[in-house]
Amino acid sequence: MDNFGNFLLGCIVMACFVISLFFARFWRKTHDRLFACFAISFCLLGLNWLALVFTQRDEVRTALYVVRLLAFLLILLGIVDKNRARNTGAQP
Repeated sequence: MDNFGNFLLGCIVMACFVISLFFARFWRKTHDRLFACFAISFCLLGLNWLALVFTQRDEVRTALYVVRLLAFLLILLGIVDKNRARNTGAQP
């Protein structure tokens, strides 16, 4: 990969970690599981992009996509958990 591509991947890694810290700060204030799920997911995505920079073999790169899948599933789990909690509390 060329130098500009590595620079852009570094920007993506940094952005993921900054977003993770942003959600972690909101989680500390509210103790809402949705913010915790988002913080962990963006941290996983940042680690995934960082690992993809240093891997050269296609077999390893393909296995690293499982980490990305887990991050997106964690986001979906957080959204479903938030909506389920709201629905159960609204019924008398």
